[in-house]
Amino acid sequence: MDQKVSAQQASGITVTRVGANLGAEISGVDLRQPLDDTTFDAIQDALVENELIIFHDQEITSEQLMAFGRRFGNLSVHPFSPNDKDVPELIKFANDANNAPFGTDVWHSDETFRESPPMATVLCAKEVPAVGGDTMYASMTAAFEGLSDRMQQFISGLEAVHDFKPFKKLFANTPEDRKNLQHFEMLYPPAIHPVVRVHPVTGRKVLFVNPQFTMAIKDMDERESRSLLDTLFYQALVPEYQFRHHWKPHTIAMWDNRSTQHYAIHDYYPQRRIMERVTIAGDRPTGVEAADPNTVRRFKFKAPENVDHHGGHAPQRQFRRELEKAED
Repeated sequence: MDQKVSAQQASGITVTRVGANLGAEISGVDLRQPLDDTTFDAIQDALVENELIIFHDQEITSEQLMAFGRRFGNLSVHPFSPNDKDVPELIKFANDANNAPFGTDVWHSDETFRESPPMATVLCAKEVPAVGGDTMYASMTAAFEGLSDRMQQFISGLEAVHDFKPFKKLFANTPEDRKNLQHFEMLYPPAIHPVVRVHPVTGRKVLFVNPQFTMAIKDMDERESRSLLDTLFYQALVPEYQFRHHWKPHTIAMWDNRSTQHYAIHDYYPQRRIMERVTIAGDRPTGVEAADPNTVRRFKFKAPENVDHHGGHAPQRQFRRELEKAED
């Protein structure tokens, strides 16, 4: 019997896959209660395996939400989010007609401007709008696997520059705010992360760039960098790699920030939406080695001879046939 299946059976929880490439619902656990080691291990395995896990009907307090998050590691403090004034590890999103949502309607992994981005994020719905307010998730493991072999080889070993540039809009052009911005720029200088990250638990390769915080590819000129990043950013937009989560009150979603991106849809404004969030500290991303040029050459296509139709180009199917013949 699979060890993960037996661990789930021993814990009494049920893990039901709800998305093709990510997403599972977990039942049979009350997150208001402390988790025993067996149950915690089963939940942790489900998180790594499914990248996004969802718990329904969990009417928990802020303290219980934080206690659940701490089972996975230390809680981090987001420097630019609406943190609770007494407990900065707790983020409270309270959006309505008087407080429009800010900065989350773009694909991103949380806080990749840090040298060590978060391991995971836990978000709890307290009050949700009648219509709208869903959150989209994308498996960046599937996004990497969906790239061509040649592109995978090309980006292996590359590094990218990440920065908190979107949050600089929060600072006004006043002497005090300019001083505060300089403080945060010193505290969070641009971080360099691998374009292809290796998940520290599964060993899977993950596409680790996002349009919110990734500014450039290191050692490329601006035109080359922008062209490549636009291509890589597009991977999160592929529907097959996505899962759309519809919130209900007292629903909790937890995602593996090392292998996913998410997008909070702002279509509910000016309706009211209240969420609470904690973030678990992570480690510094580890990348893959640069591709061997000889390996890259293996994926080059040889144009078929005597092709004078289709504007001088053979259909892609023809290239595949030629490649298969060469490999035979």
